[in-house]
Amino acid sequence: MDLRSNYPRSPREKLAGYVHLPRMIDKCRAVLVGTQGEYIYPCPMDQRLLDFAGISPEQFTEAVRRMDDAALAEWFIKTAQPYSAAAIDQWNDAFLKRGPDTDEKWAYFKQQRDVITPGRTDITSWADLLDLEEKRPVPSRKATVAGG
Repeated sequence: MDLRSNYPRSPREKLAGYVHLPRMIDKCRAVLVGTQGEYIYPCPMDQRLLDFAGISPEQFTEAVRRMDDAALAEWFIKTAQPYSAAAIDQWNDAFLKRGPDTDEKWAYFKQQRDVITPGRTDITSWADLLDLEEKRPVPSRKATVAGG
């Protein structure tokens, strides 16, 4: 995976029931061969998934080094902390909706968003921002008015 000329998979893509896992695999593979470009592994989003799963970056990197996606999916399910499908779905939803959590991060987020797509104030999550930055469509999320 050469991330100097290609994008990793979307954070919305799932493997083994987890969003972001395919993207994290792509970034890890690129780091292993020195083609990550400006991408970072493990980044804070990667670390959130690893923490939820109870897997260290070192364990994950070693698994990626020796397995394809299908084997990684099996390994991840066996190695991750056990959760119900509902708990994983809840985590996935929260992960995809997560936005900046400090004023400083919001300022950075808004600056990046406005460079990529001025006027898209409906973009408030890191996953949406990454998809936009990597030229994937992000549907408009118009705010609903209470009682309307």
